[in-house]
Amino acid sequence: MTNYQLSINRRTLLGIGAIALGSGLLTACSNGKEKTEDGLDRVEYTTDWYAQAEHGGFYQAVATGIYREHGLDATIKMGGPQVNGTQLLMGGVVDFMMGSGDGAIMAVAEGIPKITVAAIFQKHPRVLIAHPGVGNESLELLKGKPIFVSAGPVGYWSFLQAKYGFTEDQRRPYNFNVSPFLLDKNAVQQGYFSSEPFTVQQAGVEPVIFLLADYGYNPYATTIDTQIELVEKKPELVQRFVDGSIKGWYSYLENPAPGNELIKKDYPQMTDKLLAYGFTKMKEYGMVDSGDAKTLGIGAMTEERWQSFFDIMVEAGLLKPDTNYKKAYTLEFVNKGVKYYL
Repeated sequence: MTNYQLSINRRTLLGIGAIALGSGLLTACSNGKEKTEDGLDRVEYTTDWYAQAEHGGFYQAVATGIYREHGLDATIKMGGPQVNGTQLLMGGVVDFMMGSGDGAIMAVAEGIPKITVAAIFQKHPRVLIAHPGVGNESLELLKGKPIFVSAGPVGYWSFLQAKYGFTEDQRRPYNFNVSPFLLDKNAVQQGYFSSEPFTVQQAGVEPVIFLLADYGYNPYATTIDTQIELVEKKPELVQRFVDGSIKGWYSYLENPAPGNELIKKDYPQMTDKLLAYGFTKMKEYGMVDSGDAKTLGIGAMTEERWQSFFDIMVEAGLLKPDTNYKKAYTLEFVNKGVKYYL
């Protein structure tokens, strides 16, 4: 997710405003690719960044043969700063992409025909990090302090303004370099739960971490998105990919070693130390198996949760109240119960 030094060149924002597509890019769906000689359906899934523990279940499903058990010859394509997953998906280059709930609803507002079919992360990984020992014990106490935030429209920032009274004059430009934060003990900055906190710790600072999902910013994350056309024409293929992915995540949480080996093969700069950190934090925060996933199974989504987040976006002024947010997702392929996947 980073190069793990003080200067970080990492993912572009996954939240509101991340999609910038021309209408000419909306081409016909690939509807799955040709079969292999042994009868497996070829499918490709693109992640949102360089290979890391946060993608582990997908790599695990490849490494352990789970996808093959579901009749799939699946390839995981690593994302990066120059990779636009929505463009690849809508252009038919890949069959599935890693997305997020906020991006899915914005796609509806933009008229982009993609849909979320499963949500691996029950919590969004966005955090704010602050210095210890200087009065940063609660999110409310960050009000009035300088905060390094990405440029452009940022969904979580609008949420913080609407719910916690943060103001625009607190905002400072974030250039994916933690040095300004480290030099100013009064500063706060955005991050991902397993990225900036790790980097800052390596510099000798134990940050105060605020996982915004625990403070009301609750879109699903690490989702499985596809074209609406694929859902309509090949729902059985979609179901097999969703089931294989979910089972891969159960396997990864039990023993991440096979998936981690493939992660390091895809991204040789990844270290065992960071893989261990990301895995530990995923379990500590309940990113994958908390909330509805406890009973409905990993990948779970609910109508109530989607509506709750839509209401947050409307309240923050990011969406019009008449946006048909229900077009952003389908519950057809998930919520089968934990026992179904084990």
